[in-house]
Amino acid sequence: MNDSEKLIALSASYKKLKEEIHKVIVGQEEVVDQVLISMFSGGHCLLIGVPGLAKTLLVNTISSALGIGFNRIQFTPDLMPSDIVGSEILDESRNFKFIQGPLFTNMVLADEINRTPPKTQSALLEAMQERKVTAAGTSYVLPKPFFVLATQNPIEQEGTYPLPEAQLDRFMFNVWVDYPVYEDELTIVKATTSDLKIEVNSVISGEEILDYQALIRRIPVADNVLEYAVQLVAKTRANSPYVHELTKKYITWGAGPRASQYLILGAKCHAALHGKFSPDIEDVKAVAAPILRHRLVRNYKAEADGFTMDKIIASLL
Repeated sequence: MNDSEKLIALSASYKKLKEEIHKVIVGQEEVVDQVLISMFSGGHCLLIGVPGLAKTLLVNTISSALGIGFNRIQFTPDLMPSDIVGSEILDESRNFKFIQGPLFTNMVLADEINRTPPKTQSALLEAMQERKVTAAGTSYVLPKPFFVLATQNPIEQEGTYPLPEAQLDRFMFNVWVDYPVYEDELTIVKATTSDLKIEVNSVISGEEILDYQALIRRIPVADNVLEYAVQLVAKTRANSPYVHELTKKYITWGAGPRASQYLILGAKCHAALHGKFSPDIEDVKAVAAPILRHRLVRNYKAEADGFTMDKIIASLL
């Protein structure tokens, strides 16, 4: 099968995957799309929304539709790095033996990631970037594919530990999960207050995901699309010749090179999932908001003038 045929197969698999997910998840089309794009691009995803919006259910459903391993870690204030990475124990023959933590799987749900102290949050840094962990001086390679899908509640900030910028930058997408529309909420209430049991079938294997990730990286990109993505990121930096007027006024820190990389990867994936053989500028625009919204730092003037991060990004586009 050549790459063109594989791209057609990817688009078909994506549709099947969405059908299985929507057996359980009602609406939230944009959220589902963004999570799947980050996974097929080989990235990680941060889901932010108030309690009860099915963030955890979405991740559970996706893991059921994919034939891969899944572990949920509930982040709490007393969680230690060894609780997620693993630790060494003394076995019966008095030799040290490494016991793998819940991080050793294909998909990790880091639930309420901002509830745990920075030392435990930082235990994910190496895993997310290098796909390996180091314990007692020994490196252990994590299974492939490997994704971290983290959730965060934006309301309660008491007793939480905001993720540092370096860790936020490891997430490809920052996805805002909003309230469902009225019609969708009616459907949700009907389905969840009855004894109806829905079975989600596995439609894509781990090997297929790895093949699709490699395929997306092979998709060609025109020079004008590359230039648009890099210039868009450059607009967010105060010392850049492409700096935007709103950046000078409202942005303290701009996005780094990882944003440019993810814009291109995300655009490639967005194009492939929608049946195109190469991305255009519209594909870059489609993934810009979730890629940039956690990489820019607003100043107090932006908040005072009512400029949200998404409003600033829309102006940059």
